[in-house]
Amino acid sequence: MIESDNNLREFLPRLENASWIAVDTEADSLHAYPEKLCLIQISIAGADELIDPLAGVDLELLWKVLSSHELILHGADYDLRLLRKTWNFVPGRIFDTMLAARLLGCQEFGLIHLLVKYLNVTIEKGSQKADWARRPLTERMEQYARNDTRYLQPLSDLLRRELQTKNRLEWHSEMCAWLVRECAVPTSPGVDDIWRIKGSHRLERSGLAVLRELWAWREEEATAANKPPYFVLSHELLVDLADAAANSADWKKLIPRHLFAARRHSLEQAIAHGLRLEPSHHPEIRQTVSRRPNPVEKRRFEELRSRRDREANQLGIDPTLIASRAVLALLAHDRERYQDDLMQWQRDLLLM
Repeated sequence: MIESDNNLREFLPRLENASWIAVDTEADSLHAYPEKLCLIQISIAGADELIDPLAGVDLELLWKVLSSHELILHGADYDLRLLRKTWNFVPGRIFDTMLAARLLGCQEFGLIHLLVKYLNVTIEKGSQKADWARRPLTERMEQYARNDTRYLQPLSDLLRRELQTKNRLEWHSEMCAWLVRECAVPTSPGVDDIWRIKGSHRLERSGLAVLRELWAWREEEATAANKPPYFVLSHELLVDLADAAANSADWKKLIPRHLFAARRHSLEQAIAHGLRLEPSHHPEIRQTVSRRPNPVEKRRFEELRSRRDREANQLGIDPTLIASRAVLALLAHDRERYQDDLMQWQRDLLLM
């Protein structure tokens, strides 16, 4: 494993001259909060390397080298967002083997299935939920990590060739460029959005006030314990507690018995604080504006859906790759306004 500046400097010339580079990452999102980048896997011809970002290695030169190459990844969305958030790294070009498989009509496009189908290779995925912050890594974890990039280059070659044969390589390039741009933009919900978790829509304003306090309490507890928030209390229980407290029900019976005394006490304080808030300080209930399409829009929607499904059936791909139902509805409402939400190849199929 590369875990020192000297090790990295020795590897960089080989990386810079590599004809291809495959990349993957591992984080500890199942074990820590907030999550952190714990491992970077890089494969080049003749080497499957693991780089330890937790060892204090200066990675600036690594990002510089990687930015000048096309990177092969599988299901790049999470990796790109993690690298952007952690190191502000955005690659120049990528080849995503998952997107390629979907464009080719593969029904199962996980890496395990694709390696069996295209390379007759079976890899073990037993360390998928491992704690990647642990050191040293076990031999099994290292093998798992290397396997995530070891076969990406031969897989990408086969997928690229098939995309070229079916005249879909440009589509794939556009999808990959779109994904890079999307992941390069930091996304964070607004202050008044982040705590509105699933189920909060059924609460009155007083219940929302308690929920907001409970969410802030859980964030503090999760950060202090370095555990994901659901290890503290689930979304569902937060909403149930807020609902019961706001309606003068016996909310204390909902508190899990395993909660230790200090955490239980701070939870009760959070609920009490939410209940003491003046109505003027209660969050507003958000009204969902549901717009009913008129007959003309309904006809346009059905025409677009029929065209999309016909094209998808001929191509042998998932129709939602061309456009989701939500996008179809927007196009039916105002084609000129929303057609730029589609990539060029999607517009060519749907709006020709």
